[in-house]
Amino acid sequence: MDLKSYAENIYIIPILIFSVVIHEMAHAWVALKCGDTTAKDLGRITLNPVPHIDLFGSIIIPLFSIIATGRVFIAWAKPVPIDPRNFRNFKRDDTLVTIAGPISNLLIAFVSVFFVVAFYYIISAVNPPEGSFGFEFLNYMFKMFYAGIILNVSLAVFNMIPIPPLDGSHVLANLLPDELAIRYRSIGFMGIFIILALFNFVPGFSQVFVSIISMVSRPYLNLIDVFLP
Repeated sequence: MDLKSYAENIYIIPILIFSVVIHEMAHAWVALKCGDTTAKDLGRITLNPVPHIDLFGSIIIPLFSIIATGRVFIAWAKPVPIDPRNFRNFKRDDTLVTIAGPISNLLIAFVSVFFVVAFYYIISAVNPPEGSFGFEFLNYMFKMFYAGIILNVSLAVFNMIPIPPLDGSHVLANLLPDELAIRYRSIGFMGIFIILALFNFVPGFSQVFVSIISMVSRPYLNLIDVFLP
């Protein structure tokens, strides 16, 4: 990929940062509703990206991914601090807090559909000269929200992989018997190496992951087709 291609793919960074911020804020907001004020007390229920951004997971990994593949499938923000002892019902509330993040990404993907449609019709109505600032800006916004659909579906699917410390591991742990759940949770951040091994050394895993993203993305893309000529 040449330098121009790198620059063209940077448009995904703003929607990426927004998406991981909303993901973590959703965890924090649902935790508050379930009785835990820890995240709120630490200022994590905010759209300000600064408290949420993880330099490695929100910036470096996505940029490396763009350089290597031209797209972003994996990114994360700082985990929201949660004290489950404050939950009214541990398993229920922990599950609700957990799925809030991926659900927020699917909702962002849904909203992005309508921005894609809106900018398509704005470009058609305004018809700015190709190469002009107006054309470049509107085209940038169109591409950003279109990429945001795939990106947010990717974030939701990735986070639901049932391996610690991803969100899916909490859902699975809450379905397991208590003793087995404790052992499972003890994997902790060592699970990151398991995830990396799956993507890099297990034949077909990446293809299955991409296939799931494609399957989940299809209804969103079909919805775009409903509104476009």
